[in-house]
Amino acid sequence: MGTPCHFALFELRPSFRLDLEQLATRYRELARGVHPDRFADASEREQRLALEHSASLNEAYQTLKNPPKRARYLLALGGHELPLEVTVHDPEFLLQQMELREELEDLQDSADLAGIAVFKRRLKVAQDALNESFAACWDDAAQREQAERLMRRMQFLDKLTYEVRQLEERLDD
Repeated sequence: MGTPCHFALFELRPSFRLDLEQLATRYRELARGVHPDRFADASEREQRLALEHSASLNEAYQTLKNPPKRARYLLALGGHELPLEVTVHDPEFLLQQMELREELEDLQDSADLAGIAVFKRRLKVAQDALNESFAACWDDAAQREQAERLMRRMQFLDKLTYEVRQLEERLDD
């Protein structure tokens, strides 16, 4: 058996809907238990095991706290390995992606901080809606394709949100 399920590490049942504050609290408790300082006087093997446990705990936390990563992980738990890059047969979304990218470029060119704030709020609303849709269908085998499509949309919006934050930071300097 390989590494334990990310959810099991936190004593959670696999679910898309998570209490992120509870997850963060549990992460801090578990991280304290495997902190390298606690193993300063331990054997080399114990130190290595603590480090490995700390690394897998951190990876699990980073995956579960991020909705697109959590969605991808849940789909993979269902026994489906998902290629990272895939041709998306989702013409409506591809059009939306192009429009959002153009809008972001215009905001960047005009250095419109107020416009960027509005754009970021719209992205957040879209992300929340996708999260809800994914939560409703991820564990239904009949809606597998739809869940994958939603997860890919989530990944795109997550990346776009990151780019918006970077733009804000550049304009704030």
